[in-house]
Parts: sequence; C-alpha cells; structure tokens
Amino acid sequence: MEIKLGLKENWQQFVLLVLVNCLVGGMVGLERTIVPLVGSEEFKIASDIVVFSFIIAFGVVKAFTNLVSGVLADKLTRKRVLILGWIIGLPVPFLLAWGPSWNWIILANVLLGMSQGFTWSMTVNMKIDLVGPKKRGLAMGLNEAAGYGAVGLTALLTGYIAAQYGLRPQPFYIGIAYTIFGLLLSIFIIRDTRSYATLEASQVAITTSGERPHRPNLWWVFKETSIKNKNLFAVSQAGLINNLNDGMSWGVFPLLFVSAGVGLEGIGWIKAIYPVVWGVGQVVTGPLTDRVGRKPLIVWGMFTQAAGHVVIGLLLFSPFMSGMIGSVLLGAGTAMVYPALLAAVSDAAHPSWRASSLGVYRFWRDIGYAVGAVMSGIVAQLVGLVWAVHIAGILTFLSGVWVLMKMKERKPSFFSR
Repeated sequence: MEIKLGLKENWQQFVLLVLVNCLVGGMVGLERTIVPLVGSEEFKIASDIVVFSFIIAFGVVKAFTNLVSGVLADKLTRKRVLILGWIIGLPVPFLLAWGPSWNWIILANVLLGMSQGFTWSMTVNMKIDLVGPKKRGLAMGLNEAAGYGAVGLTALLTGYIAAQYGLRPQPFYIGIAYTIFGLLLSIFIIRDTRSYATLEASQVAITTSGERPHRPNLWWVFKETSIKNKNLFAVSQAGLINNLNDGMSWGVFPLLFVSAGVGLEGIGWIKAIYPVVWGVGQVVTGPLTDRVGRKPLIVWGMFTQAAGHVVIGLLLFSPFMSGMIGSVLLGAGTAMVYPALLAAVSDAAHPSWRASSLGVYRFWRDIGYAVGAVMSGIVAQLVGLVWAVHIAGILTFLSGVWVLMKMKERKPSFFSR
C-alpha cells in the first residue's frame, strides 16, 4: 500500500484514532468530580495536600512516562506503545471503585499516569505522523477535542451517577468499558504510523540550522527542548503552567464549591464545562493556529485563563455561576493554547526526533499537574483554598507575558502561500 501524508488521504485511521482518544480522555474524566470527595468524605482525610496526593502521583508518573514514550515510539512502534498503555490501565477503574484505602487510590493514579502517558502520547504522535506538516494544528485540535470533550462528559456523567447512587463504586463502572474497548481497538483495528514519520523525514533535506538530519539521543533532545531552543522553552513553560491550572482545579474546585454550598450535580457541571469547552473549542482553534500562527493563540489563551481565575477567585457572581463562567473562560483559554503548543513543538523539531521532543514537552506540561497540586495543597493549608486560585491566576498571566516577549513565530512554509 502506498503511503501518503495528509488528513484526507488517511481519514479512516485518523477517525479511529480520534475514537481511541475519546476513550483515553474518558479515563481521566472518571476522577474529575468524584475522587477529591472520596478522599475528604469517605476516607475522612482532613489535609488538603494528602487529598491532592493522587493528582501529584498522576502528574509525576504521567510526565516521566511521556518522556519515555517518545523514545519507545522511535525505537519500537507507536502501536505497541499504545497497546502497552491500555494494558497498564486495565486495573484502574477496579481500584478506584473498590480500593479499601487511600493508598489504593494513589496506586490507581500511578497506573493511570503511566497509561495516559503512553496512550495519549501515541494518539498525538500517530495523528501528526499521518497528516504531515500542513494540517498539524487541525490534527491536534481534533485530537485534543476528542480527549478533553470525553473528560468533561465523563466528569458530568460521574457527578450525576454519584448523586443518585453514591461516590463508589457505580461511577467507575464506565471506566471498565473504556479500557476494554480501547484495548481491543488498539490491538485489532489501529495500524502503526512510524513509516509516515520516516517518509516525512526523507522529504526534509536539511534542518533549519543547515545540518543534515540526525537522530540524537534523549539527553540532547531534552536539553534542546527544555533550555537551548528559546521557542521550545517558551512552549514548555506555558504547557507546565497550563496544566498547573488543571491540577489546581482538579483538586481545589470540588472542595471549594462544596464549602460554598454547591451540590454534587452542580459541581459535576462546573467540572464538566471546563474540559468540554476546552475540547470542543479546539475544533476551531486547531485549524485557526494553522492560519494565524501559534503565538497569538498561546498568549491570548493564557490571558483568558487568568481571567477565569479572577471570576472564580473573587466569586464575582453566585458560587455556581462564578464556577460556570470561570470554567468556561478556563476552557476557552486552554482550547486556544493546547493545539498551538503541540503544533509549535512539531514546527521546531525535526521529524527524526520529533516524537522524543514531543515527549519532553509533554513531560514538562504534565509535571504541571503535580506542581499545581503541591502548590494548591500548601497554599490551601496555610491561607485557604481560594488563594490557590489567585496564585494560579497570577502565574498564568506571567506565563503569557513570557511567551509574548520571548517566543518568535515559526510558521510552516504553507503560511506564505
């Protein structure tokens, strides 16, 4: 079969990968509404930092798995790493539903972090492989729309189930279906895409520095992505702060709005609207970043998220309305940022080491979960939950300013057509 790059040329596999990423995102959505309340209400944990420990475990493990996944994808195949991720994730819904202590919940999140690091990384890499350089923004928009749309819908669904039947085990039954279906799709239907990346690499005669393409080791890619390349550094710090917001909201929002008198169904809506807007919005912002560039969407996305923190932190409306409006702003800002960040990394990295560079970027981005949870837990213990929201907003605004001042737009050649 002849290999061609492009979304139209590979739409069947692309659609199947979108479906797989819906299932991947749904696994994270299982936790968004329920798990912080399981810690505080079922296990009677009084310390915010202990309640948030499951997010710390998830973020740290997912970050390091992202780092390894890029190397494995380059050395093995994308498909094998995708299947491995689903196998690791099989015990997660069972541990969340029936784990007898908080340590079992943390173990579930260690496994979930590994599973997400492999599965989500591979859906990103495989879509980028298929579409080639001209539609990266659109590809990432559709990928992240599927994943985070599923996060939000699953968070809403678990909130309703919990309101009817209790915090455990019923809300986690749907996770069992997600893992089984995702594994079967990955084994029997999804095809590997590494040959598409090889084709693209063969079409790039030289790198932007004028050197011949090469396949460097992970340490070289880590330094290039984290420090040496100014654009990649700007992207990596913005990704970290973006997911700091997500990690903060994951732990803080259920507890904050419960204390403000919002019920479980209301919290389910607040927790759902953020990733749903984040996900659906990327259907628009993904192709938009192919048209207007990466930098404008990153900068204004960070500023929009900062505005969301203001609305929630200051409770400018009733608690429920403040949560909804603030979450819409957070979701809209993240929808602007997410595909632009991924596409910016893909623009800067050569196809021969792009998967590894994406892994390094996603390492820093998902460390943000842990940083956000640690920051929120410490701040909440010292001065209250609302100050965790304020500090996250300040950091988000400063991150946007950094991108505005330091990042240089690097558009693919088709922008100039």
